[in-house]
Amino acid sequence: MTTSLHFQSTTSESLIAAFFQRSEGEWRSERRYYTLPDGESKEMVSLVKIRFLESGCLELRDLARLHQLTDETIMTCGAAVTWDSENSVSGKKESKGSTLFGVLETTLYRDRGFATPKPVTAEFYFTNPETLCLKTEYKDSVFEEELKLVGHKYRTRQTIISRAGEQQMIGQYLEKRIC
Repeated sequence: MTTSLHFQSTTSESLIAAFFQRSEGEWRSERRYYTLPDGESKEMVSLVKIRFLESGCLELRDLARLHQLTDETIMTCGAAVTWDSENSVSGKKESKGSTLFGVLETTLYRDRGFATPKPVTAEFYFTNPETLCLKTEYKDSVFEEELKLVGHKYRTRQTIISRAGEQQMIGQYLEKRIC
């Protein structure tokens, strides 16, 4: 690995560790999904809990094994996320679940994808220390996401889902820290 590549990986890993640490806690997530091209929308609200994971913890070791990495202690940090969602209009429960994120260089390992229970990876980068960008690809779909910390009490997110080069859905989120 060249010195500049090593520096970039180290910088990315320290930025994402700080981002995950600043995101730790409970959030109320209000979001709207727009189905394209017709623009049909769906409004959701979720309680999201985020916990920072230190390198070498059991969850990251399990995640490394799931991704068949030869060194199960290689991930530098991660996050455990749980959510409980309901439709904002009808009050109907929509989904409840959890996922793990683990970091190695500029790759984010997950135990499951947005639309699959199988493990996936995403490439990530930062436009500034408060804005994390992810790109995940599987099953002919591309998921591009931007998460932005706004001070200590807010986060915004935007997700664009494309299939076969056409945008299928846009999700926009405002997340308010509960604790």
